[in-house]
Amino acid sequence: MAGAVLIITITDRSRGGEFAAWFQGQGASLVLSALGRGTAATEVLDCLGLEATEKAVLMLAAPRSSRLVRKAERELWLDVPGRGILMAVPISSIGGARARDYLLQGQAEEDAMEKEITHELIVVITNRGCTDQVMDAARAAGAAGGTTIHAKGTGTKLAKKFFGVSLAAEKEMVFILTRAEDRKPIMKAVMAQAGMQTKAQSVVFSMPVTDLAGLRKLEEDGAP
Repeated sequence: MAGAVLIITITDRSRGGEFAAWFQGQGASLVLSALGRGTAATEVLDCLGLEATEKAVLMLAAPRSSRLVRKAERELWLDVPGRGILMAVPISSIGGARARDYLLQGQAEEDAMEKEITHELIVVITNRGCTDQVMDAARAAGAAGGTTIHAKGTGTKLAKKFFGVSLAAEKEMVFILTRAEDRKPIMKAVMAQAGMQTKAQSVVFSMPVTDLAGLRKLEEDGAP
């Protein structure tokens, strides 16, 4: 399933409906929306022209296509500071031909070419109320900021088997987009300062980002 990706788009909550409608107009059959909250530091928000507003996080499966990403960048004005960011992470498989046809709507997949991974998406699952602890550690290691989504954990009783501790059910997921070379120090910092041995009890993993739009201003200014 090298030709399919999960597209994750983060924008101001007021634009969530506009962005969802655009993706549906491109053939997306299922666009999932979640309410998020930005965690970027003030100087980074100033750099990007963003305010500390509530966020909309949109997720959809699509054929891998750099053309779609570039079209979204143009038509959703993602190269304008403050409009949002879009990233694509690979999907390894989809269960069943019907589900695959439903999610991808028979759209043609681009040939999966080897491409240098320049950015990664770090995902931190942490106890509710511990986002600041996670982000303080991440920023100290070079992260610019992140977006938080409230979540509820299940199967937390199994944590005793693997970690020897009980986990709280109320969780927050923190998405941190970073340059590939900064991934390891950020993850190590979060694990050391907000890991399972702390009240945050964070679990951390990362995914490669194969296509990206909306970070032009950040990259030009050389901000992390």
